[in-house]
Amino acid sequence: MFIPLHDANSLRHIKRQYVTLIIIAVNVIAYLVTAVGGTDFAFAAALGLGYIPSVANDLAVLPPELDLVPEPLTYITYSFLHGDLLHLGGNMLFLWVFGDNVEDALGHFRYLVFYLACAVAGAYMHGFIAPDSNAPLIGASGSIAGIVAAYLILHPRVKVWVLAFARIPIRVPAFILLALWIGFQFLMLVIDTENQISWAAHAGGILAGAVLVVVLRRRDVPLFDRRLEKPRAVELESPDAARPLETEQPRWGRQ
Repeated sequence: MFIPLHDANSLRHIKRQYVTLIIIAVNVIAYLVTAVGGTDFAFAAALGLGYIPSVANDLAVLPPELDLVPEPLTYITYSFLHGDLLHLGGNMLFLWVFGDNVEDALGHFRYLVFYLACAVAGAYMHGFIAPDSNAPLIGASGSIAGIVAAYLILHPRVKVWVLAFARIPIRVPAFILLALWIGFQFLMLVIDTENQISWAAHAGGILAGAVLVVVLRRRDVPLFDRRLEKPRAVELESPDAARPLETEQPRWGRQ
């Protein structure tokens, strides 16, 4: 329904979102490598680097030639693989629009920890919902969902330019866009059990992001755009304010 394009939300603590840019680059490079390798190579990469619940839960074993990384690492490596350009482009667009301000609020290192932790949470939730699935989970959606939840908690009042119904450019408060997006993920988790999209991974990322942003943010970063609240008018006279000259006769004290 809504495609985010740009938010007018400047950085306050960092000069540039280096971690976000590096993550985007790694995702693009990973996609190009698998795409150039062909369909068979991409499928083998998905099996070897994707998160497979049945393997993680010791219900199945990968063939030796596909055992590319230790199984615990697949909770992270899966998030850097994508099935097609639309899958990659959608995730990277959300990361580009919202990731920089989350990185600004957390700092570079804690933001990287946050991003990877949301990926782990997405995989864990996916495996919890479908523990015996043999299909590999791939894509950055768990991490992106965590970033969306974090942005909603940090900057709900910021205006975001979006394409409504992929055609109409409008500017809406972030809380409308992101709250609708989050609500849709949980709705689909309940009603859509046959789709290839892992709504459970989205839900896991959202829950992790909402918790971790509160814990990992800089101490001086407020929640819910409290910095935008207008200060109350102070009626007390400033001690440095100029005072009118008194014209009364001086009074002499008696000793």
